[in-house]
Amino acid sequence: MIDAFVFDLDGTLVQTERLKAQSYARAAVDLCPDVIEESDVMDAYADVVGESRRTVATTLVERFHLEEPARDRMQSMDAVDAPWQAFVQVRLDYYEALVQDPDVLRAHRWPHALALLERARRNRCAVALATTSRRKQACRVLDVLDLAGTFDFVATSDDVTETKPHPEIYRLCTVELGVPPSRTLAIEDSPTGAQAAVTAGLHCIAVGTPFTRRRLYEDSPLDPTWIVDDPADVAATVDRLLADLSSG
Repeated sequence: MIDAFVFDLDGTLVQTERLKAQSYARAAVDLCPDVIEESDVMDAYADVVGESRRTVATTLVERFHLEEPARDRMQSMDAVDAPWQAFVQVRLDYYEALVQDPDVLRAHRWPHALALLERARRNRCAVALATTSRRKQACRVLDVLDLAGTFDFVATSDDVTETKPHPEIYRLCTVELGVPPSRTLAIEDSPTGAQAAVTAGLHCIAVGTPFTRRRLYEDSPLDPTWIVDDPADVAATVDRLLADLSSG
């Protein structure tokens, strides 16, 4: 039996992963104009989607040789001590510009996941959000999507010491919801998120996106049965899991 659902945010309820990829790509081009193509950076982002900000930034800095231009940019920034941090600061300006437009966020909603969230609430299941985004960013997205107050508990990277793939954030959610992990279902989109949920003892279904689908099959701990390629199939996959649990 499943008594609680925990939803990831970026890439699961809203396609902010695409917006994040765009912001990293534009920042890279900003640092190295006429040398780097945005599409190449967006493709590379797919290899690290769901990882910590530091991991994403350092990976892209190394792959696209951004250390020197980022180091030069550091001179005009306060409290920035490493090239990857400078890259992040440039990237955040682009990302904030994207998410400040409510129409952009609404256009990037994932209807299948929002429908599942509504169904969980209708069935009186407890629901939580577990996101590696900072609280300020997460609340901004929830407000725009009219989801503020929808969740019984919201956990962000501000609330944990270790982020996904570490299981801390999922353990926190189950404790706060008061529901055992074995009776909780996580809805994810990335290998790191799926790893965090499974390690914490939750059931997990992952809905692949263009950024995460390949890595879900290659790197996640999930049986392919619980990886959804077509978002339209997520409800049926949840029903199949519920049926399996009931029969077991």
